[in-house]
Amino acid sequence: MAEIRRIRESDVDTVVGLVHDLAAYEKAPTECHLTPDRLRAALFAPAPALFGHVAVADDEIVGFMLWFLNFSTWRGVHGIYLEDLYVRPELRGSGLGKALLATLARECVDNGYARLEWSVLDWNPATGFYRTLGAKPMDEWTVYRLTDSALDSLATHAPKAAE
Repeated sequence: MAEIRRIRESDVDTVVGLVHDLAAYEKAPTECHLTPDRLRAALFAPAPALFGHVAVADDEIVGFMLWFLNFSTWRGVHGIYLEDLYVRPELRGSGLGKALLATLARECVDNGYARLEWSVLDWNPATGFYRTLGAKPMDEWTVYRLTDSALDSLATHAPKAAE
């Protein structure tokens, strides 16, 4: 079984490579612009807003997850949003995905966080695995996203900040 541990600065290059592998798996390789400098800055800033873990087997990183805190106004406490979870294809089904998710569940329980959430593409075969863990799809919710020119355009309508 692999060791699950927090990402170290020396892991960043490998994790970036795995993020690009995930983008290719999700059929969107040209949409991934992550660089080692960007990930290093996000994870190791003085007050980081991004956190992560890696799965290490035989001294090699074979999986990762990147996550951040969110907040439930209804529950009144933080939760964790899992941005990415990836295990190398040859190790899927080995228990690494469950070990990574269990690590985040432990993080939630130990810190009094109310939720662990993530998004999954409908065609991803991992949806069945997630259901076996007791995860429930939020079918009545639709994710909306603003990026690029639409984001820039909306930002031009923001009121000026009070001084």
